[in-house]
Amino acid sequence: MSTFQTSFWNKSRVLSTLVASAILLSGCAQKEAETLTLNVGYQKYGVLPILKERGTLEKVLKDQNIKVKWIEFPAGPQLLEGLNVGSVSFGEAGEAPPIFAQAANSNLVYIANQPSAPLAEALIIPKNSPIQSIKDLKGKRVVLNKGSNVHYLLLKVLEANQLKLDDIDVVYLPPADARAAFEKGAVDAWVIWDPFYAAAEKQLGAKVLATGKNLVSNHQFYLADREFAQQHPELLKTVVNELNTTTTWVAQHQNEAAQLLEKATGLDSAILKTSISRMGFGVKPITAQVAKEQQFVADAFYQQKLIPNKINIQAAILAH
Repeated sequence: MSTFQTSFWNKSRVLSTLVASAILLSGCAQKEAETLTLNVGYQKYGVLPILKERGTLEKVLKDQNIKVKWIEFPAGPQLLEGLNVGSVSFGEAGEAPPIFAQAANSNLVYIANQPSAPLAEALIIPKNSPIQSIKDLKGKRVVLNKGSNVHYLLLKVLEANQLKLDDIDVVYLPPADARAAFEKGAVDAWVIWDPFYAAAEKQLGAKVLATGKNLVSNHQFYLADREFAQQHPELLKTVVNELNTTTTWVAQHQNEAAQLLEKATGLDSAILKTSISRMGFGVKPITAQVAKEQQFVADAFYQQKLIPNKINIQAAILAH
């Protein structure tokens, strides 16, 4: 073989190697580009932080080339604002925040919910309070977080006892400030949800005047960005399935679940165990009945002028 031919074949081999390497690298780059990141918004308390601590969602999604990024929010309204601006694609909130978000033309959709947990919120009074019944609240100062799940609970408690909001002196404060007012005796009653409710029972000896039993549903909802939900229905099915599996684990391992939440919440496990025992266990796709119950809450908020316009909950549920 001539020197020219030898040189030509050597160059060809080098070129072939380079081309093969380029194709391989291109394939790797393509594979990297195909890696999807699921941004999950969560709060300090609930099923999502337990799922985060256990790390099972990452294991399930790893084979599908999907990464999970966890982003903490102080409360439901901020989480849903994150959903609206695109910083998260999926998150958890109670009944009230999605109603306000939908009224503000958010792009959220309901994906799933936990069963109703009416015992996880209550109207409580100080341990030495002379108040004996709901009717004794007439003219008294009642503190709550405006536009929250317990706002609806208060409306239903008053209605069941032939009272109106105007019959009491309503004070609107977020949970930390409400607790301070409750401890100081600046208010006569507090309408609150777990784990703040369990903490007031255990730490302050608060007495329960009424819970949500037979009055409200108190669902916990899992929500997603509409476009993301339309593009990734199978991914969200996997997430819902993993959440359902997690609540089954929580129901059977309440002590361990409480320990997983201790550090983040700053609450001791006895308080968290009480709170967890009142959760709704199981996570299922939204049903027509749940949508109907959520519509009751939305209509009540509209009647109280808490939202500017009537909304249709069904419009925020994707057709299957």
